[in-house]
Amino acid sequence: MASVIVIPIIIVAIVGLSGYLVYRFFIFDLLCKRSVNQTLKRYDIKKSPSEIIKEYYSNKGKQLSHKEIHALEKNYRQNEPEQFLAMYDAIRDTPKNNE
Repeated sequence: MASVIVIPIIIVAIVGLSGYLVYRFFIFDLLCKRSVNQTLKRYDIKKSPSEIIKEYYSNKGKQLSHKEIHALEKNYRQNEPEQFLAMYDAIRDTPKNNE
């Protein structure tokens, strides 16, 4: 008799948990990536987020590996998407400061 109640609860829990994990690790990142790309396109920025990060950190004197750039891109994309515009402004203003 208890199996009539327990089995559906376990099935619903598994489906709910798997749905949440798919959303959190796949769909959420795709939505964040789309949002950042639309923002860069809206401001007519032709560089990709990874190019912006690479150039920003190279201007600061730090050389990052591809893995580090990818990790930073994902972190900025999901947690601080406005940083891409701030980094692009810093990159754009750097040649003006050097002249």
